[in-house]
Amino acid sequence: MQSVCCYQFGSPDALERVDVDTPKPGSGEVLVEITAAGVGFVDGLMVQGLYQVKPPLPYYPGSEFAGIVRTVGANVQGFIPGDRVMGLASSGAFADALTINAKQLIKLPAILDDATAAGLYINYATALYGLRDCGDLKSGETILILGAAGGVGSAAISVAKAMGAYVIAAASTAGKRDAAITFGADEVVDYSQPDWRDTLKAMTQGRGLNLVYDPVGGDTAEPAFRSLSPGGRFLVVGFASGTIPKLPFNLALLKRSALIGVDWGGESRADPSINHSLMTTLMDWIEDSKLKPAAVVTLPMSEFREGLNAQLAGEIVGKLVLKNN
Repeated sequence: MQSVCCYQFGSPDALERVDVDTPKPGSGEVLVEITAAGVGFVDGLMVQGLYQVKPPLPYYPGSEFAGIVRTVGANVQGFIPGDRVMGLASSGAFADALTINAKQLIKLPAILDDATAAGLYINYATALYGLRDCGDLKSGETILILGAAGGVGSAAISVAKAMGAYVIAAASTAGKRDAAITFGADEVVDYSQPDWRDTLKAMTQGRGLNLVYDPVGGDTAEPAFRSLSPGGRFLVVGFASGTIPKLPFNLALLKRSALIGVDWGGESRADPSINHSLMTTLMDWIEDSKLKPAAVVTLPMSEFREGLNAQLAGEIVGKLVLKNN
């Protein structure tokens, strides 16, 4: 079988697809033939050695995947060969196959295709954890989602709509704003315009926002925070812009609003059981047609270099997924 390998940190152009032995599942493990693998911004940082944690080399990138169970190891219950599954591995998902503990797998409902499933785990678990568990989003509330055209933002749009929110999506180009509408946003705003806060005020009829979901950081964070209504919540999800905002603390006091960190990864490491709860809810919502996952962008697995470079350059609208065959 083949797997994408990082022998030295640097540009995705230096990655290689190499031949490796097909692994055999140990006790409690399953061998999954990978049909599709999700690509996130973090994957590009990892292969460059720019993420907060550097993996030992050689490193085999990729974590989110969907596929088909081929063989099961001893002491595995609930899975048989032929089952369609999705999961989250520590590494090695940009490959033909991988072995993983069966407890980390989720069976796919028939309504969910492999490509969509492969790009669902991280962003949708983060969105549900952030909006429900951290932000206490209520039906009828108004939320602004920054970076709305990317994989993180598109997932947040889908989950917020499933929870009954009124969604305003922020993006800097007409194409990205159009995409946000297709993802389910009710309205869009161009945050590159100097009067975009006035536009938000008009959209909310002067009431302000109940929540902001921010995976971007940078210069948009403070004006977005200033657009919150009293009792508003600002969810800090990440800093895709590369700049961590310096928010004056007096704003939280004057706005009577809260700044809340959303670290689903940290929470899931502290309490792994949270993932089962989050994914069960998401799968139930998908089967009931309450949640409509955003469309993904697909490339062949062989174009992994091009995909990672486009992801890092901010050229991908939606979630990027690499497909085998």
